[in-house]
Amino acid sequence: MEQTDTTSAMATLRAALADGVEKWKPRVQALAREIHAHKEISFEEVRSAEAIAALLEEGGFAVERGTCGLPTAFAASAGSGELTVALCVEYDALPDIGHACGHNLIAGASVAAALALQPYVDQLGITLKAIGTPAEEHGGGKVLMLEQGAFDGVGLALMVHPVQDGLTYNPAGTSAQAVGRYKATFTGKAAHAAAAPHQAVNAADAAVLSQVAVGLLRQQIPGDHRIALYVAEAGHVTNIIPDRAVVQFECRAFTLPEYEALLERVRRCFEGAALATGTTLAIEATEPLYEPLLQDNALAAHWTAAMDAFGKDTSPSAGLGGGSTDMGNISQVIPSLHPWLSIPGANVPIHSHAFAALADTPEAYGVMFEAATALAWTVAAAPSSPTERERFTRAAYRRRTFTQEGTS
Repeated sequence: MEQTDTTSAMATLRAALADGVEKWKPRVQALAREIHAHKEISFEEVRSAEAIAALLEEGGFAVERGTCGLPTAFAASAGSGELTVALCVEYDALPDIGHACGHNLIAGASVAAALALQPYVDQLGITLKAIGTPAEEHGGGKVLMLEQGAFDGVGLALMVHPVQDGLTYNPAGTSAQAVGRYKATFTGKAAHAAAAPHQAVNAADAAVLSQVAVGLLRQQIPGDHRIALYVAEAGHVTNIIPDRAVVQFECRAFTLPEYEALLERVRRCFEGAALATGTTLAIEATEPLYEPLLQDNALAAHWTAAMDAFGKDTSPSAGLGGGSTDMGNISQVIPSLHPWLSIPGANVPIHSHAFAALADTPEAYGVMFEAATALAWTVAAAPSSPTERERFTRAAYRRRTFTQEGTS
């Protein structure tokens, strides 16, 4: 009888949460469309962050703006339960091509789920946080906020991410790659290209050789590793042999040891180019390291059950997927869920103009609200088992702090 009552109570709560998403649908869709229309890149998401924070305040959340000293970050809280749940909100766009990663949909799904859950936080015995995390595309907002304390005390963290059509909604076994981004600067000696070329040390030649070396290296690396680069600077006029060249590059792999090994091989390509041309080389990191993504199996099961209710494909995943996210750093220290949201009809690659257009369609907003409901249901189901509630509570993140005596 007790099991029947529990099941009935959960069914009632799920219906109420679905109604909550429906109630906020017009406001959240307008918000998502506004974010899409105003393409604010990393750390410049002033309008988007304020619009989201204002709507969460309207929905009963206490909002802290400028969290962790980041002007476009925020933390919205409701409830006072021992278990703290975080819904991550992303809203930065890509340079030039806008929301070609669908962050307007990520924001809409998390915000709609948060607004639907807010009236029930005391019933669930949770503290609910909607954490605005800027600069996912470039800059690692979540990494910075994790280091500065925004996720202290959080026992589980969730968000969704849109992808092309045809991918399973089952996140179990999926991941994302570690990625590190760097600037390689070659320094040579300038000279007149016609009058005294023999007196120059050509930094642009070093940039060319590094590209050739990396290109040849690609044949010798595992198929799931990735290297990308572009020449950011290599001279300005034809009659001066350049004394400075800059190559921006990144490395990706699914495990940190593989990533470190790949980075070392790429570094040697740049060192060889410097040696061959007589230039000097300096390599520096330009962004925080994004770590591999870990999906929590229990959260994945709750999400998959929710997506089954919407008739989605929840067949087992083929395995690891490409791409990277700073949610990986969160997932390394907090039980996390980062499922994939397949947009109907989106048969184009993400990070393209075509995908940016598809992220602002009725079909995209339709699955966004299904995802919002599934997120709310997952949050409601996760602490319903005493064993799982204890696991998540015990997993609450605590930063390591450093004192003169050592680590605490």
